[in-house]
Amino acid sequence: MDSIIILFITGLIGLFAGMSKKPVASLLIASFGLIGAGFAAYYRGSYTSPFSSYAAFVPTQGIVIILLCAVTLLAVLGGFKRYKNDDEHTGDYFGLILFSLCGAILMAQPNDLMLFFIGLEILSIPIYVLVGIDKGSSTSAEAAVKYFFTGSFASAIILFGIALLYGATGSFQLIEIQSNLAIGIWQSPMAMIGSLFLLAGFTFKIGAVPFHFWGPDVYDGASNAVLMYMSTVVKIAGVYALVNVFGQVFRDSYFFWIDLVSLLIVISMFYGYITAWKQTSFRRLIAYSSIANAGLMLFALADIHNSNLFLFVAAYALATIALVVCNQAINDDSDHLANWEGIAWKHPLIGIALVLALFSLAGIPPLAGFFGKFSLLWSAVPHVPYTAILALIASVIGAFVYLRLLLLALKKPSVSIRIQLSAEQMLVLALTSVASIGAIYFI
Repeated sequence: MDSIIILFITGLIGLFAGMSKKPVASLLIASFGLIGAGFAAYYRGSYTSPFSSYAAFVPTQGIVIILLCAVTLLAVLGGFKRYKNDDEHTGDYFGLILFSLCGAILMAQPNDLMLFFIGLEILSIPIYVLVGIDKGSSTSAEAAVKYFFTGSFASAIILFGIALLYGATGSFQLIEIQSNLAIGIWQSPMAMIGSLFLLAGFTFKIGAVPFHFWGPDVYDGASNAVLMYMSTVVKIAGVYALVNVFGQVFRDSYFFWIDLVSLLIVISMFYGYITAWKQTSFRRLIAYSSIANAGLMLFALADIHNSNLFLFVAAYALATIALVVCNQAINDDSDHLANWEGIAWKHPLIGIALVLALFSLAGIPPLAGFFGKFSLLWSAVPHVPYTAILALIASVIGAFVYLRLLLLALKKPSVSIRIQLSAEQMLVLALTSVASIGAIYFI
């Protein structure tokens, strides 16, 4: 909770500081707020917090808050080149991101379903604004409208599921709901349908099949700077909320929903990777890649006692941010994959970063993505062996998708033009590269 207070206060300060039209000052304020929130989560428990008695918030997963703050900091630094061009609203951009992050933290670690829903809305509303903030782009406006209406529909589904669970158990507290379901109440139609509604809503938020349809259009309409945050933090918060709710509340009805989850995993992975193969737009390729990776994240539900989720989502976020930064450096206005031809030769740091990012997404050892996929699949094999086998086959298809992009980037250009990177972009690419390689030391 202390991290949320720090982020909220920093966001307010950043809004007022943005009136000075000094983008660097806005960046420093946002960065200090994110770092401070991360330290508050790291040292939580070593001091007495004034919010320690707040029962609706789970006081255990500080590592998740640190991950969300770190990924957001990388996204803010990576997108700063775009934000600073509109110095009149730079503080507004950062303020919306920090407020959205407050919702992500609430959403990822609730002990109360209503608190989770509040966090979901706090997370979502600023992103609706950020997606459509490019006033001169009709694609951006269309994406914002689609995201708003589909997101509102998903929120309604989740709220209806919460209402059904409350009707079946008489509580919004996860512990009390689980206790009531454990004595057999889960067999009631109201509780069973409520769990399915929650699963549908969560599936929408992480962008898995069959509620994936918003992803490609929204990713295509969002700017690269917004895409860095939206494609990582939202997905991390959504999957941790899913694991927290289903792993705690519905663990006694595991056999009821695990077959459906297995089906969603297989369809998401095959659909995402096969469709990504045909894309000519980078953002749409990333969107379909995220659908496939959302399917992989659902493997965390196969072993509800040991999800092995953290390393995978961290590796996914690092690789995705690195690729989006590279795409922004090429041409922030054009999104065609033809722009990727030979970019590895135009700046050495871009070449290193994109090779490591694509290898990590493809699951090539010894990078972070390999260990993330291995840990998820290995823990799931005893529970859903056939699903794990199909996921391995789909991962091979995915590896060819990323290899195609890699070969395009490594193609020798006919005219060598050096790409200029800002200091912030160089820092982000360096950090993501080192983290992808150094993951082996944290296993």
